[in-house]
Amino acid sequence: MAKNAYDLILKVSCPDSPGLVSKIANYIASHNANLIEFTQFADSVNRKFFSRLEIDTSESKVSVDELKEGFSVLGKSIQANWHFRQLPHKTKTAILVTKTSHCLNEILWRTQEGELPIEITSVIGNREDCRELVERAGLVFHYVDFKEQGKQDAFNEISSILNAEEVNLVVLARFMQIMPEALCSQYEGRMINIHHSFLPAFIGANPYRQAYNRGVKLIGATCHYVTSDLDAGPIIEQQVHRVNHFHSVHDLTRMGRDCERAALAKGIRYHVYDRTIIDGRRAIVFSD
Repeated sequence: MAKNAYDLILKVSCPDSPGLVSKIANYIASHNANLIEFTQFADSVNRKFFSRLEIDTSESKVSVDELKEGFSVLGKSIQANWHFRQLPHKTKTAILVTKTSHCLNEILWRTQEGELPIEITSVIGNREDCRELVERAGLVFHYVDFKEQGKQDAFNEISSILNAEEVNLVVLARFMQIMPEALCSQYEGRMINIHHSFLPAFIGANPYRQAYNRGVKLIGATCHYVTSDLDAGPIIEQQVHRVNHFHSVHDLTRMGRDCERAALAKGIRYHVYDRTIIDGRRAIVFSD
């Protein structure tokens, strides 16, 4: 993991009110910590405030733990939800796959290049197609046979694997199964999916065929958090590609895969660098 100029990330969400930026910045400065980045967004419609801070604590007058604990006084006074992330940090991540490997390949490559600060605990597949790729990368591949076990027992096995590996993030890299409500609830805000469509259009199966039949002029892919409401979780990132009249379903699928890889990689990056804050059905994203 590349060294950053900062070693602490703080995310804050709270009701909007005058002076919030000053109050938060003054708290950090009062301990002689240095603000490397302060990004904020005030939602004037819903009167909410969201911010993300990168903090250098190398010259702080207190320890990082004391800095984090002391923030509770200010946090409570502004009715905030807040979260600190101390660096360096690697998020323990499990990847779920079915047949196609382009998204999995993208994650493996970006992880090896140090672009994604994640520790891949294992790859779980409901088919064997990706096993060779995973094992060639030196990772563990778990095959879960849905046909033999049935969906309930298969998902129970997946849940057991995730619990045993103490996973903090689950990535559905073209995992073609609908996640059960229990897993969606357990990993709320910590399960990311890539949908091969520009949601909310063309949800469900065969979106490229649906898009072709509608004669769309843009094809896209959507990276979103998973909820029990199918393909309707908070959107993290979307990518699009221009479509011409001569493009076939095969062309749309090919272009869509490029969108899928890019959208999923960015979505994971935003999550693990704490650049997302979930606000109801949407995600506030402080892109880099």
